[in-house]
Amino acid sequence: MAGRLCGVGVEMATKQGKKQEQAVSPEAAEPGAAKADPMLSRMDLSNTQIDPATAEAFIAERRIGERIKKLRLKKSMGLVELGRHTGLSASFLSQLETGRVVPTLRNLARIAMVFSKDLSHFFEPEPHTLFRVHKKHERVRLPQTGVDDPTYYFESLGYMVPDRHLDPYYAEFIPLKAAIDVRPHVHPGYEFLYMLEGQLDIRHGDKIHTVEAGDSVYFDASTPHSYRCSGKSSALALIVTMHQQHLPQPAMNLRPLGTALGSRVPPGTPVSTAAVRPVEQAGVEKARPTGSPSGMRRN
Repeated sequence: MAGRLCGVGVEMATKQGKKQEQAVSPEAAEPGAAKADPMLSRMDLSNTQIDPATAEAFIAERRIGERIKKLRLKKSMGLVELGRHTGLSASFLSQLETGRVVPTLRNLARIAMVFSKDLSHFFEPEPHTLFRVHKKHERVRLPQTGVDDPTYYFESLGYMVPDRHLDPYYAEFIPLKAAIDVRPHVHPGYEFLYMLEGQLDIRHGDKIHTVEAGDSVYFDASTPHSYRCSGKSSALALIVTMHQQHLPQPAMNLRPLGTALGSRVPPGTPVSTAAVRPVEQAGVEKARPTGSPSGMRRN
């Protein structure tokens, strides 16, 4: 008798479990929706449930709808066209993009295949675009480093950018007496200077170059260089120091050997590779290891 009762109890529990496994989730009303996972039914029976709010937050953080819309617009594709490719209705796709419904893996796979993406595309962290604003009143004015009497003051224009490949500065060079000697400095990489106001003497190696408002200079910063305000009023300039290693550019507009600069090459004229001299022979030094300038950079 006890054995029959036990057998009946097991049979009733089995039938109840099958009924619960056949229950349809709210997503099943949408095209391609999957049936309820039996594992979830067993979790319900054991009173072990995932907090719905936590699950919704997890899905919302992935912004799956926004990613679908971004892929669709990038291909200049409408909802109706995407629907034809995926077998999903345009209204359902619109609800997906606005986050009103959550796609099943089957529906998401259909969408991913249209755009030649893997499912992981919708769950991987999105790359963050770098954008930093530096307010004028937040900048700090600093004197030239390593000297008792600074010859210029500078303000970093990129101090909030982490791991930056270049350093922009706003610099003010003050007028000096002729007897004051300006100490040159060097640092790896390259430097660009654009004159805003005044007059500036730039010593680069053994040569001195005078620049005025509107002039610009690009030079190898590993050569000793210095600045001297040569006017009666301060000279203002924008300076950018670049740490990234300079990559060799492909040779353009090659000339036949012996052709003068500025002359046009007739169409069909063979070009000799001997006309292109190595960088070292042309008087341009090779790229050097990069780093921060010793004269200005201060975070």
